[in-house]
Amino acid sequence: MTQKKKVTCAVCAWRATCNKKYSITDPSRCLDFSLDVTLDIPNEDEPEEKEKGDKQDKD
Repeated sequence: MTQKKKVTCAVCAWRATCNKKYSITDPSRCLDFSLDVTLDIPNEDEPEEKEKGDKQDKD
């Protein structure tokens, strides 16, 4: 199973100290990109129905 994570400056681990931030046209080609693992980014492969069901179960 492959995970498709969006490569963008907003989720990069180096965003606070990056000198190229938002200045490159295509962030997916940034050689310095590293996903910030401290961010809780939902998996796009999971259907929304499952997320809604999980929220209802918790209430």
